[in-house]
Amino acid sequence: MSSIEETTELHLDFSKLTRLGGQEVIPVALQDARTKEVLLIAYTNEEALRETLRLRRVVLWSTSRNRLWDKGSEESGNRFAVEEIRVNCEQNSLVYFVTPEQGGICHTKTPGGENRNCYYRKLDFATGGLVLLPGGN
Repeated sequence: MSSIEETTELHLDFSKLTRLGGQEVIPVALQDARTKEVLLIAYTNEEALRETLRLRRVVLWSTSRNRLWDKGSEESGNRFAVEEIRVNCEQNSLVYFVTPEQGGICHTKTPGGENRNCYYRKLDFATGGLVLLPGGN
């Protein structure tokens, strides 16, 4: 895990999209189809979307590794079946309604175990710092 994933200091990455170097991607939110909990915001491109449709399983585009990211197949084993895909009004972002097949979605671990989603910290309005949520979520 990198220090950005463990810190309680706020370091938002507002320049992420400018650093993508011409990668043609759009954001995709993964939302639990049953609980409606937002699990992750990631990116997809045409190839990843085609694979997601073909497999009916979450396949994303890793902007940091510049390659397909078949969620859960390489490391964590945390796979997600895709139940529905929604497209926003401007057709520049997607929402995948997913059903977890096993485990959580986030590769990070917090005290007490695996994170159910990637939003395991909240912003403290008073201090501007991050607070770890009980149970990691």
